[in-house]
Amino acid sequence: MKLKPILFALALVAGLALAGCGSDNKDAAAPDTASDAATAVAPATTAAPATALPPPPQLNARSFIVIDHESGRVLAAFEPDARQEPASLTKLMTAYVVFHSLKEGRIKLGDMVTVSENAWRQAAPKLGGSAMYIEVGTQVSVENLLQGMIVQSGNDATVALAEHVAGNEATFVQMMNTFAKRLGLTGTHFTDAAGMPNPEQYITARDAALLANALIHEFPEYYKWYSQKEFTWNDITQQNRNGLLWRDPTVDGVKTGHTKSAGYCLVTSAKRGDMRLVSAVMGTDSMRAREEASSALLNYGFNFFETRRIYAAGQPLTTMRVWKGKQDEVGLTVGRDLYVTNQRGHVSSVKADFELPETLIAPLAKNKPVGKAKVVVDGQTIATYDLFPAADVPAAGFFGRAWDSLRLLFH
Repeated sequence: MKLKPILFALALVAGLALAGCGSDNKDAAAPDTASDAATAVAPATTAAPATALPPPPQLNARSFIVIDHESGRVLAAFEPDARQEPASLTKLMTAYVVFHSLKEGRIKLGDMVTVSENAWRQAAPKLGGSAMYIEVGTQVSVENLLQGMIVQSGNDATVALAEHVAGNEATFVQMMNTFAKRLGLTGTHFTDAAGMPNPEQYITARDAALLANALIHEFPEYYKWYSQKEFTWNDITQQNRNGLLWRDPTVDGVKTGHTKSAGYCLVTSAKRGDMRLVSAVMGTDSMRAREEASSALLNYGFNFFETRRIYAAGQPLTTMRVWKGKQDEVGLTVGRDLYVTNQRGHVSSVKADFELPETLIAPLAKNKPVGKAKVVVDGQTIATYDLFPAADVPAAGFFGRAWDSLRLLFH
């Protein structure tokens, strides 16, 4: 493989104001410009004079993070990889697994679930925690159980869903941990579906934000329930414990968590204009504190950063000669829109460095990568993406292949 640096025209993102300055705040890390960011391919320009980026807010929390939903860039963080007790944030992964089962058609929203004694007992006062107050032996739809879990944070609804999807909770937990690995949640492990205290059950602020980000991205049709303010079951109306749903109209989720040992935790998402942020605050000392901390992180991110799409999926970034194919050239593209997040009101240098093979030989399939695109912002490689042929390229006939084989001897 050889490296081919390529600079793209500024016209694609004319006027884009993007840059970043660090901070030496000992209590809150400055924006992460390394591989946490999934950004884009675009232009090299003359940078505007930099103004100092204010340091992130200092918060009374064990750990926290705020990331951009589209680019994945970390805008502020403190101890984001420290293991924390997840409490009911565990239910984010429970929902993720259930949503996957719905997507795969293995279960349906209208499925009627018979409430087991085990699920019913999760509402017992001695266990503490939250409950939907479903009754043993009754049948409840998957859709209602999801609302009972998401809005009311019902442990009984959670276990009923786990048993319906996997047969028993233990098998469901194995599924949760498998999905955690697939999502790259390296600081996460689950021991139950609801989030009971257990030394072997933990998550990090970074993983909690990434999990919520994946849930929003992959299942927008179900994400609506995270902004639902109340739900009634068995003549009992309970309100969503996320107070930011009332305080900030741009907030539309995501999940609260609390135990005595975990403290008060909150994963939040808000969308202002075209920009969505996701934050995770772990281990505060009150419901009010977790909401104020989350609000401070969101305001910091929205006020001092901006996110722009600078490359659309499917649009060729470059072209390359194809040998032994029915066509002589093919465009190379990435499989998703690319975004960049940086300091608001600044212009930065953005380019793509391509790692491409010396020769590209047909047949080529558009779903099989043929190289890499390294996105470089202000001289730093912040993300690497696979490059794919924009279209399938079948092999040429016998004489075409033979002629190109001869020409390659002198290439």
